[in-house]
Amino acid sequence: MTRPSPAARNHGRPVPASDDATAWNRPQPLAVESAPVPQYGSGSLADLLPTLAAGMGVPETTAAIPELTPVDRACVFLVDGLGWEQLKAHPEEAPFLTSLLGSSRGGTGRPLTAGYPATTATSLASVGTGLPPGAHGLPGYTVRNPATGELMNQLRWQPYTEPGSWQPYPTVFQLAHRAGVHAAQVSSPLFENTPLTRIALSGGTFLGRLTGEERMDLAAEQLAAADRALVYTYYSELDGAGHRYGVDSDTWRGQLMHVDRLAQRLAEQLPPRSALYITADHGMVDIPFDEQHRYDFDEEWELRAGVALLGGEGRARHVYAVPGAEGDVLACWREVLGEQFWVASRDEAIAAGWFGPRVDERVYERIGDVVAAARDDVLLIASEREPNESSMVGNHGSMTPAEQLVPLLEVRS
Repeated sequence: MTRPSPAARNHGRPVPASDDATAWNRPQPLAVESAPVPQYGSGSLADLLPTLAAGMGVPETTAAIPELTPVDRACVFLVDGLGWEQLKAHPEEAPFLTSLLGSSRGGTGRPLTAGYPATTATSLASVGTGLPPGAHGLPGYTVRNPATGELMNQLRWQPYTEPGSWQPYPTVFQLAHRAGVHAAQVSSPLFENTPLTRIALSGGTFLGRLTGEERMDLAAEQLAAADRALVYTYYSELDGAGHRYGVDSDTWRGQLMHVDRLAQRLAEQLPPRSALYITADHGMVDIPFDEQHRYDFDEEWELRAGVALLGGEGRARHVYAVPGAEGDVLACWREVLGEQFWVASRDEAIAAGWFGPRVDERVYERIGDVVAAARDDVLLIASEREPNESSMVGNHGSMTPAEQLVPLLEVRS
């Protein structure tokens, strides 16, 4: 890809010949504090399981979402990639889910926020631990391991890092199991022994089933297995369709229709005194394949200058600078991307609450020296370093409503 000209970067406006700063009349970069920070502590994914567990009397948990009424048996059905805005835009493909929109977040009809970044590894860790990213320590798709200096992919857990030291907090399922609540996860057998499952979703019983229908049926059985039960089940294929074909594709719509049938299948089998909560880890946006929407880090010498490692993903980047170059990298990234990305230093992003109300010491240097979150429909790809990720149609990670807002649909028996 050819790097866009300065005129193109200036949104088509001609570049003045004068070097006088006033002649440029450049728009100011997006203010860090203008980013819509997730609702940590009252309406984020990290608040869901603690609220449900607290309603069952589980110690060390807090009911953080005030709209939810306690229930003896709760099942969370997490659909990977089912954003609030995408669901609302497809009522014909998802009639059952659409009929539940008014039930979201305890009948308020409002969504939850995923947390930053809005990406699967981060969100699943937030769901399972009940903690925001700054505490559980999975603050991105790929982040630097301070102990080795290498990038670590936290979804695939490569290169391998000891899970318990990377994320030392107990999961809500572990707390529930200790308190005598029947805890169970029903998911693909492929996920049973992964490090991400261990640090985010372990505790109680893991039951692997290949098909969505089998998972729905078994989740209902597990709900009925005890007077108090906390059950989690998961479906990933909607997200895969979005990445490959986009949320504006027939393939994605077909997957949404299947999800709708699965949710109804589970809802119709709820045992007495139960609640089903249907939610997601993030939404998604389709990004066109052209120079105006896709910057290529591997061809952008300005963005590469002073950068030792590029982490995160296309809409939520962690940038690790060569020692001593942090200020220059921040200034350059704001200059090049600041009209379309919120670009913050590590300390600015932390102070603004992007990763939650606190960031643990062990997590601090996992966060980039510079953090860049897309506001517009743009993507910062790395075609040579990340060929697979750079070829995706649907993307997510940032704090826009299309990525951040997720449903919390409710069915009670």
